[in-house]
Amino acid sequence: MSEVKEFTGQPVLSQILNLIGSSLINKANRKFQANRYYKKLPLRVHLVSLLYGVFSYCNGLRELCEGLLACEGRLAHLGFDKAPARSTLSDANTNRSFRVFEMIYTELLKHIIRLSRQPAKGIEYQEP
Repeated sequence: MSEVKEFTGQPVLSQILNLIGSSLINKANRKFQANRYYKKLPLRVHLVSLLYGVFSYCNGLRELCEGLLACEGRLAHLGFDKAPARSTLSDANTNRSFRVFEMIYTELLKHIIRLSRQPAKGIEYQEP
């Protein structure tokens, strides 16, 4: 019997990060050279920080950074060594092209659409 790796108790942020995958992030990074000037804040950490802020209902950068610092010990499973500094996040938000995140979003959307068109295992799918 195969082992199920999708747990329903897993946080939404982790589920979304499992969908995104490192290959998509690397593809966007190569296309836009997103890590060129950001050695201390790679694209993946920037993306995870912004997603964390969305799911935590953060209203500003200060609140986001304080939230990341508060749960710093539990960030290892997200790929963080430590929480990024507010100034580093601010610079990255200002200077990193929005097109990087646009590409990640559109590729993820295409992937989800493809997944939704596949029939579920054990369930017959009939076209309307």
